[in-house]
Amino acid sequence: MVDVEIPAYFICPISLMIMKDPVTVATGITYDRESIEQWFLTTNEMSCPVTKQLLPSDNSNDSMTPNHTLRRLIQQWCTVNAINGVDRIPTPKFPLNKIYAVKLVRDLGVPHLQQAALKKMDALATENERNRRSMAEAGVGKALILLIVTCFKEGKTTGLLEALRVLHHVWSVDEETKVSVIGNNDFLESLTWVLGFDHETGHNHMLLLKTEAILVLKMTIPVINTAQLELLKLELFMNISRLLLEKKISQQAVKSALHVLVEACPWARNRMKIVESGAIFQLIELELLKPEKHVTELIFNLLANLCCCADGRAQFLKHGGSIAMVSKRILRVSPATDDLAVQILSSISKFSATHEVVLEMLLVGAVSKLCMVMQADCPAYLKKKVRGILRLHSNVWNNSPCIAVYLLTRPR
Repeated sequence: MVDVEIPAYFICPISLMIMKDPVTVATGITYDRESIEQWFLTTNEMSCPVTKQLLPSDNSNDSMTPNHTLRRLIQQWCTVNAINGVDRIPTPKFPLNKIYAVKLVRDLGVPHLQQAALKKMDALATENERNRRSMAEAGVGKALILLIVTCFKEGKTTGLLEALRVLHHVWSVDEETKVSVIGNNDFLESLTWVLGFDHETGHNHMLLLKTEAILVLKMTIPVINTAQLELLKLELFMNISRLLLEKKISQQAVKSALHVLVEACPWARNRMKIVESGAIFQLIELELLKPEKHVTELIFNLLANLCCCADGRAQFLKHGGSIAMVSKRILRVSPATDDLAVQILSSISKFSATHEVVLEMLLVGAVSKLCMVMQADCPAYLKKKVRGILRLHSNVWNNSPCIAVYLLTRPR
């Protein structure tokens, strides 16, 4: 796009971008509607960002007047400058009427109207935050939870994808939805059911269903009660474990799956179930694909927690590349990963260090990498932990020409 000078009064004071739907507040300042609405949400007060004055109404919609003249000027300017690569600003749609949203909720209960209502909800929810808030106020989230549970109990998938997708969209702005899942075991069972769908049958559709289900589950886990969290079923963890290496699964879905496991991991029962589900093997395989930093940190968080139990360490050591993978990530990803990697190697060294394991740590470079940590610019507590690992088996590692003896013995 050619550099074009944009008139200053076309720019929103909040986003510093061309306004798509300019609205003027009571102080006379004009903002883009989406930006000022987001401002009201994040600050939790009705104030003008430029003047800092409080606005007179408790209703944000009553405090904003559409500036149609300015919008037309912006659209005209965009049209004139289209040859310079400027995109035309479309005429904004009318905000979703709450009465209409309530009607859509009622239509969900009418079999022959249900599909049409879901499609309209899907389109509205993906359009903008304003629609999502109106839908939340109309009770859309609670109605969708009931619909998803009904699909589970009746074994039907018609409309399930749209229901999960809309629920995902409205969740963040709907406190009533969060309250509805507390103590609702049927809803957790429903998500477990979706995550267990056979991927061979209608692969793409089933994959989309499982993707939306894991996104919703990620938001569900933090708000359910402790009793529910402690009693999550093995089936759920097995389904999540299989999902981790599903081909064509999105990175967002992978991160959501890892977040669910991290939230469940603090409870010993859940750790045992995660181990039993085969997740450790899947986590190592996923890490061997060299994912992005945040995913690596989540994986190492899980492995560090799972290696706290004997069964977890046993499963970890069954994978031929586990120790090598962990040692290679040290000093290469992030300080958080270094800390977790050392924690994993510490658990292995203290509680599962057979002669074969100790030799493997030497052969795959884990011991050398630990020595490098001692020389690197790492926190003192981490070096102390590393020194403890090195001293545990120094009688074996001291004889290696690869290891500098002074690193194992000199005080620091």
